[in-house]
Amino acid sequence: MKIRKLLARTVPMVLACLPLALPAADFDEQLQNLQTNWGIANYQLPRGQKEAAFKKLVADAERLTSANPARPEPKIWEAIARSGYAGAMGGVKSMFKAMPQVKQARDLLLAAEKIDSSALNGSALTSLGSLYYMVPGWPIGFGDKEKAEQYLKKALQINPDGIDPNYFYGDFLAQQGNEAEAKKHLKKALAAAPRPNRPVADAGRIKEINALISRL
Repeated sequence: MKIRKLLARTVPMVLACLPLALPAADFDEQLQNLQTNWGIANYQLPRGQKEAAFKKLVADAERLTSANPARPEPKIWEAIARSGYAGAMGGVKSMFKAMPQVKQARDLLLAAEKIDSSALNGSALTSLGSLYYMVPGWPIGFGDKEKAEQYLKKALQINPDGIDPNYFYGDFLAQQGNEAEAKKHLKKALAAAPRPNRPVADAGRIKEINALISRL
């Protein structure tokens, strides 16, 4: 009887401390909230409000990741949020402050890739590719142009007509001086089908694509 009473008291306490996977409906809703709030933070908020918005987004994504450790999607969005947070810090002085965020983002994306590289239409691969060409190389960061191209090409294999993989590969090619190929992928990005429930992100990305094409 004493053992039963002890278990009755302790087991619920232990279970309460464990991260529990969310029901599918709650999970999908929270993931959609992350996507929507990222679009607002990245494309609609003024510069002075971005850092605080991304900081909150990181915390929200981190909770979803902790509650669903076997799912790749929260890891991908936590990584995207951390990358946005790093970018919002801005300035050369903030580079060393931002670098831990992008390193965590990379590690989350690598973990998501191991679970399912095709999750969210290969978004882990697209995001890894973008990190590897945007982040400075050694000794400051982990930037690597060869890895960037490898990941971006893998992303295009999974989602050949997608707006993001074509945009980022186009941007990468433009930075490498291959403007003709860059334009091909940027125009393909513009022709991508609208993504359900992501009008803000699509509108913002289209503006970025058009701005890049005008500079080429």
